[in-house]
Amino acid sequence: MILIVTIVGALLLDKIFAEPRRFHPLVMFGGFADKLEARWNLKSDKRWRGLLALILATVPLTAVVFILDNLSAEYVVLHTLWSSFILYLAIGWTSLFEHARRIAKPLRAGDIAQARLAVSYIVSRDTSQLNDEALAKAAVESVLENGADAIFAPIFWFIVLGAPGVFLYRLVNTLDAMWGYKNSRFIDFGFCAARFDDLLNLVPARLTALSYALCGQTGEAINSWRRQGSSWESPNAGPVMAAGAGALNVFLGGAAVYDEKVHQRIGLGVAVADGGQLADAESIETACQLVNRSLLLWVAGLIMLAAINQLLQA
Repeated sequence: MILIVTIVGALLLDKIFAEPRRFHPLVMFGGFADKLEARWNLKSDKRWRGLLALILATVPLTAVVFILDNLSAEYVVLHTLWSSFILYLAIGWTSLFEHARRIAKPLRAGDIAQARLAVSYIVSRDTSQLNDEALAKAAVESVLENGADAIFAPIFWFIVLGAPGVFLYRLVNTLDAMWGYKNSRFIDFGFCAARFDDLLNLVPARLTALSYALCGQTGEAINSWRRQGSSWESPNAGPVMAAGAGALNVFLGGAAVYDEKVHQRIGLGVAVADGGQLADAESIETACQLVNRSLLLWVAGLIMLAAINQLLQA
């Protein structure tokens, strides 16, 4: 039951305080990672240097959290507060929805320029020529994918390995976001960080996809996941976004511009010819609702498992 209290506590902290505007530990970590990359990302042995940089960036900090976690373990209240705080720092529930609604609001008002600006803050693609549908599509994709990365995966690793586990996950995920690009600068140096992030997201991504399916249009979600999930470039984002698109009965994916080049991505979800809907401002809101229903499902499932465990021990 303490596990559930800790998770709910972290979610409440996130709801009340959202993402810290100043002095966020991950922002400071990002600055450290930038300096590390500038020093170690040289012309030769990039993969080995990237592996060493990954170890230097994650192991010492995770060891500190592990030691502090063990020191507080015998004090239940202190340990619960400590664990809730670490999990709170790792999740991005409220901030994700805030970013999404900053896109939905100008889209509803017809302010394309403001919507393009808002989308540019959360995606790496070129947004300067995107129309209403493409902007909404980008926002929905971001909500679905980041729901997995910033909410469900942290909770999963907290359940499995406690505060040190979720802390390590968030550090690796941050490094993947910084070093995981497939360009000449990072394709080798960021290889280990990207693959480690893929490994850490392997199980939680599929649990997230299943949650989206159970909390939306289940049949369409499962079909989309089965037919499209493995064809997406990212092995974990594919199942999540395909299942999410199917659950929302919306059509996602398609062409997008990265680094001034058009990438022809596969379609995700339900095609319009098959009864699917084009993404719009309302799709962004329904995507947020799908994430919330999935989160409620996780909490309810944990409560049920705790109750069953209590009955078995009685």
